[in-house]
Amino acid sequence: MDVLIEYSDLIYEGLQVTLALLIIGLIFGFIFAIGVALARLSKYKVIAYPAFLFTSVIRGTPLLVQIYIYYYGLGTLFSQVPWIRGHFLWPYLRDGFWYVAFALIISTAAYLSEVIRGGLLAVPKGEVEAARAYGMTETKALLRVRLPRALYQLAPTLAGETVLLLKSTALASTIAVVDLLGAANQIRSITFEVYKPLLLVAAIYIIATYLIEFIFAQFEKRIPMKQ
Repeated sequence: MDVLIEYSDLIYEGLQVTLALLIIGLIFGFIFAIGVALARLSKYKVIAYPAFLFTSVIRGTPLLVQIYIYYYGLGTLFSQVPWIRGHFLWPYLRDGFWYVAFALIISTAAYLSEVIRGGLLAVPKGEVEAARAYGMTETKALLRVRLPRALYQLAPTLAGETVLLLKSTALASTIAVVDLLGAANQIRSITFEVYKPLLLVAAIYIIATYLIEFIFAQFEKRIPMKQ
């Protein structure tokens, strides 16, 4: 326990990185997912097919492989371009954190888009027709009726996807980003304590998982909707 207290600052910094990856991946991935889901439902193949191809490729390849492609592929390519190295964005383009964040956004968008698409298809047609009868445009009916209804019905599924996203942040340590797992690995290499750092990180993940599930449960209770 003394070892964990001694390196508590490192654990805290790792927790901040993990939470930052979770929040960035969830918010931007969710926004992107809505766009992909709507594209998948488009009656125009030129819009629907690229969205289908995107979800198929991203969901069909391991997230770790995607991270390696972005970091070692794009990262290496960027480093070989002189004007990029002199650009003000270079400090970000050489930081593994942003490659992991990008990979999480893309992965979250691919998985959530299919969930949201299914939710939109499950909204009763009568509700949409009623909205149109009140004079709502297709866009307003989507924003005020279809999308809120779909998201409410899918709240448990979204909670599960958020938990999976939390666990996926641990892959950041594979490219030397010091998240929770990366901090634990550093402590292990310094102190040769094998189990204590990993058990602490596991406990933090479990607590975070319960908090996520609690937040979504409260969301369901506070926004009642007739079935």
